[in-house]
Amino acid sequence: MHTLLLVEDNEMNRDMLTRRLQRRGFDVLIAQDGLEGLQIAQNRLPDLILMDLSLPGVDGWEATRRLKADPNTRHIPVVALTAHAMAGDREKAIDAGCDDYDTKPIELSRLLEKIRRFLPEVG
Repeated sequence: MHTLLLVEDNEMNRDMLTRRLQRRGFDVLIAQDGLEGLQIAQNRLPDLILMDLSLPGVDGWEATRRLKADPNTRHIPVVALTAHAMAGDREKAIDAGCDDYDTKPIELSRLLEKIRRFLPEVG
């Protein structure tokens, strides 16, 4: 079973996505802000991180930069999840260290395809 870390401050988004991913066989760790996401990532080393970019305190861009600067977590793929869909937002996320980018509202089939690119053994 693969472990995903979902870093999302919106409770409704967090609950909905967690349930949908768990039904597909993922173990889902949850963080409500960037700092908590960093701590969980460093302690649990998930297989992949789904990172909301607009977070209170340490935002998703900064959390990703810190994860990618840490030799213990830099290997973990980070998929940015954001309502920001303006020109240049994808590039900004990639520049911060995100490995991929997906927009909200989340289309689960599209997100699962992105997850499969990083975890090919996922069915």
